Amino acid sequence: MKDFIKFIREQGVVGLAVGFILGGAVSEIVSSIIKDLINPLLGLVLGLTGGLQTSVLKIGSAELGIGNFISTLIDFLIISLVVYFGVKLLKLEKLDKKKD
Repeated sequence: MKDFIKFIREQGVVGLAVGFILGGAVSEIVSSIIKDLINPLLGLVLGLTGGLQTSVLKIGSAELGIGNFISTLIDFLIISLVVYFGVKLLKLEKLDKKKD
């Protein structure tokens, strides 16, 4: 059992697991905040009737879903920040013990 715990500490498995769990748990909440609050507000500010997610960039006959991309990017950045600060606040980065 000691060797197993040593392996987990040395390989950084705890940090990976924490990031995975926090990312999965927070993902739905952040997606809802982005979709239901931030996108409509940005749509109002930018003058888009359907919100940010429905905005497109037309190049010739092609339509690029730039609004959906920006929405997904905001979603990713907020989830990343929540996971980062969650690990820092809970001081979970100290659980991993690096090899000397």
